[in-house]
Amino acid sequence: MRILDKYILKEFISPFLFGVCAFTSVFVGTGTLYRIANLINQYGASAWAAFRVLVLAMPSIIVMTFPMSVLLGALMAFGRMSSSSEMIVMRSGGQNFIRLSMPIFVAAFVISLGTTAFNEFVVPKANNAYNTVINEEIKHNIAPSTQDHIIIKNIKGSDISSLMYARQYDAETRELRDITVQEFENDVLMRVEKADRADWNGTKWVMHEGIIYDVSGGEGVKRTMKFANQALPITQQPGKINTSQKKPDELTIRELRQQIKLLDENAVDTNKMKVEMYNRFALPLASLVCAMVGAPLGMQKQRGSSSIGFGISVVVIFIYYSIMTLGNALGNGGRIPPYLAAFLPDIICGIAGIVLVYRKSK
Repeated sequence: MRILDKYILKEFISPFLFGVCAFTSVFVGTGTLYRIANLINQYGASAWAAFRVLVLAMPSIIVMTFPMSVLLGALMAFGRMSSSSEMIVMRSGGQNFIRLSMPIFVAAFVISLGTTAFNEFVVPKANNAYNTVINEEIKHNIAPSTQDHIIIKNIKGSDISSLMYARQYDAETRELRDITVQEFENDVLMRVEKADRADWNGTKWVMHEGIIYDVSGGEGVKRTMKFANQALPITQQPGKINTSQKKPDELTIRELRQQIKLLDENAVDTNKMKVEMYNRFALPLASLVCAMVGAPLGMQKQRGSSSIGFGISVVVIFIYYSIMTLGNALGNGGRIPPYLAAFLPDIICGIAGIVLVYRKSK
């Protein structure tokens, strides 16, 4: 790595880390602490439970701050070098703007990849634990008597052995209704079972009046078989069904894809889940987009470019997240395709960034 690249990265990293801490503090102070205070006042949450809620809320907050922090870091880095005329000296030495920006672009790309991995392996588990602590330990919620769109999966090793969807579950009668079961072998779909209902006989779930579709050949249905009673291939006991259901932000990308496919086959609206799935890629990509916007905007001639850079970052962040909120709302409502809803702010801000970079490079 060239000395100049190291120098530019050094100018970028400090404000980036400052941004992560500052923006995280803002989110925690304006939202999380208020919710924790309400939990203490309304439900008498213990100090230990409140502390765990705070810690478990951090991963999803930090992911949101990465694009903001990259934008602030790029603005502050180029703003400081521009205000001290260092950028003029560098460009006079034959370095064009794109070459000078490349270390920050590469760093932003690495941050995007890291955010994607963090969003996949850390955030869903943290969100699930966060909701579990609030609902079970603090609120002591009583499970509803009926619940719609139940999904239960069985895992064998690292692969899914079966995936069940029930349109409704009645906790009082311990009955599942309108059931579809997919059975897998080595992650390959082998059988599909459908039944009108299933009930708990004290030891296992039993389906009634159903049909089995053999799709092991991979070329459609090979044969079918009707049954009067059939054991349901799930081990979940009735008392655990309601609490085992996860929200979309508690699922990994793979789990989201599996549930979306299963729900689509049962004519259930999955727009919200699809938007959530595409957001897992769109939000990390925002770090690279923000770097492309922030670097050229940081080229200020004023001596007070640090304060100007911070102000510009606030404006750009507001625009980005306003577009994201609007796009997600339209996608959830089915007005625009879910993938477009998720990537809309990246597309708009990315085009703006490309134009700004092109103009500065000339």
